[in-house]
Amino acid sequence: MFEKPEFTKLSRLATHWELKPGTVFLNHGAFGACPRPILELQAELRRQMEAEPVQFLWRRYEERLEPSRRVLARFVGARPRDLVFVTNATTGVNAVLRSIPLRPGDELLTTAFDYNACRNALAQAAAERGAKLVVAPLPFPLPDEGTLAECVLDRVTRRTRLVMLDHVTSSTAVILPVERLVRELEARGIETLVDGAHAPGMLPLNLARLRPAYYTANLHKWVCAPKGAAFLWVREDLQKRMQPPVVSHGNNTPRPGYTPFQDRFDWAGTFDPTAWMCVGPAIEWMRKLLPDGWAGVRRRNHQLLLRARRLLLERLKIEPPCPESLLGSMATLPLPDRFQGRPRRGKLDSEQVALYDRFGIEVPFVRIGNPERRYFRISAQLYNSLPQYEYLAECLDRL
Repeated sequence: MFEKPEFTKLSRLATHWELKPGTVFLNHGAFGACPRPILELQAELRRQMEAEPVQFLWRRYEERLEPSRRVLARFVGARPRDLVFVTNATTGVNAVLRSIPLRPGDELLTTAFDYNACRNALAQAAAERGAKLVVAPLPFPLPDEGTLAECVLDRVTRRTRLVMLDHVTSSTAVILPVERLVRELEARGIETLVDGAHAPGMLPLNLARLRPAYYTANLHKWVCAPKGAAFLWVREDLQKRMQPPVVSHGNNTPRPGYTPFQDRFDWAGTFDPTAWMCVGPAIEWMRKLLPDGWAGVRRRNHQLLLRARRLLLERLKIEPPCPESLLGSMATLPLPDRFQGRPRRGKLDSEQVALYDRFGIEVPFVRIGNPERRYFRISAQLYNSLPQYEYLAECLDRL
């Protein structure tokens, strides 16, 4: 029987989100989704800001922002003094690339699984300063974690200045072995920039133990903070060189109790800081949703993801492209053979558009490899449940 599941029956937690009723939203990994209580808090903060702009943005700015920084620091295993807020992880990557010294002939190493926006930032930084962009090819499908590490290390040379690593890759949803790579690269004197766009809320973090040179991540995805919330962590010995993409008052306006790193990044001209101020409340609100807190959130999402993946592998008669041990709360799966070889027309694949327009399913399609193969990616968040993935399998059979 082909029947669209009722949205309200899919998860008892779904009522906390503002997602459109009737939509089967399996793409949390794209932009995230913010729960209603946090959106209401942000709306209240915005009302206060417009009622007393100077009071809010000038006199009481720090006292509203610092609680979120402290909660975030505990959440990611860091000191508050080593963290600054940015609007998204791509901004964090650009800030690092703007700040590191590069000489002609230096190499910036990334992987074939990197995020396109960050690849573009690397390419521009290299072109402007006579450096070279090097891309480590990674296989997909892939057999194990060790293969990923070796593919990256094989491309390191004496000219490698910086290596950018996705903690969780966007296209393949694979968790890279960042702990091993950071350790081995730093031992060779090579700085690492970890793009952790998907990691906070999906994986436990301890940045003080990981200790890359730089770590940036989104908070609007798996932490479920409002759009415009992200952070940049920089190792203490490198903070002096850091400059934000927009230079403003912080460069010559020190504040008691703050580092120059924080002064430069905390104020980059007039903007709406309410997303940053909602980070702490979002972390605490999500923690209270399940009895065992964030560990329970991560476990529940991971277990649902694995069940959904096994279901789709069986129903679509496809092979797994990577081991389960490399997955968190997202998975990328190959489309059946009958979908392969079809050209893309426009920004999105026609089948992706059809899934949404005909069946109300939001799921991304991606193209990976050379020769190119077509895949789709699923996410698992607290508002999802298994019947949604069963419905996806039925709808893919109908395309």
